[in-house]
Amino acid sequence: QVQLVESGGGLVQAGGSLRLSCAASGRTFKSYAMGWFRQAPGREREFVAAITWSGGGGMTYYPDSVKGRFTISRDNAKNTVYLQMNSLKPEDTAVYYCAAEVGSSDYTRETSYDYWGPGTQVTVSS
Repeated sequence: QVQLVESGGGLVQAGGSLRLSCAASGRTFKSYAMGWFRQAPGREREFVAAITWSGGGGMTYYPDSVKGRFTISRDNAKNTVYLQMNSLKPEDTAVYYCAAEVGSSDYTRETSYDYWGPGTQVTVSS
């Protein structure tokens, strides 16, 4: 079992930055691939970023919509994954969710993930 709790959301102006954190419980954190998803009002949850487990080389994945602006990283010693978000746009406004999975090779799919945090709100004003 893994419990996830996000933090770091808030209100920021367009062009600004935020860093989200996701603290995980459990001693096997480094064995999980970690992902970030987001859901805007009236829209489906969408993939934002993923980082493979440590044995998988810590490879990162992003959709084109955030590539070059968002960076995912993990600190296994702190059981924490981060999402650094730069050059934020109003369309980045959403609830951001952290998720953990093991055993899948498709890190972009919501259904690959086994554990989810409650989410943190990010609002980007124009």
